[in-house]
Amino acid sequence: MGGTPEYAEPPEYGETWVYESIVGALPGIDLSRPVAVGIQLGFFEVAVLALAWYYDLRAAAVAGTVAVLVAAVGSVEMLRIASLARSAAVPGSYRRLLFGSSVEVVLAVLAYIALVTHLFVFDPRQSGTPLIESLFGPEPPVVVVYLTLLVLWDVCYRIGTGWWASVVALWRSARFRFDAGTVRTLRRADVETMGFGLVQLLFVPFLLDHPVLLVALVGHVLAVTAVTGLSVVLLHRRENGSDPGDPEVSART
Repeated sequence: MGGTPEYAEPPEYGETWVYESIVGALPGIDLSRPVAVGIQLGFFEVAVLALAWYYDLRAAAVAGTVAVLVAAVGSVEMLRIASLARSAAVPGSYRRLLFGSSVEVVLAVLAYIALVTHLFVFDPRQSGTPLIESLFGPEPPVVVVYLTLLVLWDVCYRIGTGWWASVVALWRSARFRFDAGTVRTLRRADVETMGFGLVQLLFVPFLLDHPVLLVALVGHVLAVTAVTGLSVVLLHRRENGSDPGDPEVSART
């Protein structure tokens, strides 16, 4: 997928994901991207393994490790997509819509509420053995549930970001035309978005006995893949037919 572009100056707030803004705003702390992701991965994974060992929850250890890995990959992809979007010669309206609207947070909240409702209300009524019980037993430890919900929020936030990145990418590709170099950069951003969606299929083995979650996950991945794939197609087609005099090509407002 190539390396992530570097910048002499850090991006301004309003041109960052909420995740980036939080990390960048921590007083007295200046973390590089690899270090920030490494801390996230290490903290959550150590917590998952320690609690799984203490409460003897082997199945939960495997599922928790997958969730932490997906969240960490999501963090990396968010940073790469953001860097690519900021490095390209694109209209300011695209960057403002992608970063400044914070719609990814709204989508993440909706996904998280739906997931929690399913896990604690719908699934216990419909399944012989609810997912929570199959992982943590009939009486899940409070601290384990707390950590689980925290990791799931991390995953849902990154899923919401993937949704929004794909939708805005399609709007951008349908609305504007770009030169060949910009098209290559934006195509990489779209492929990164698609790739993160595919990574989420790692959850499939844990959902085989839970068809509602399985269909929701696979449907989500297919939707993101289809939308970003269409964006890539439009980028290519509109690049080939672009006219340097077209105001949509030259406008960078």
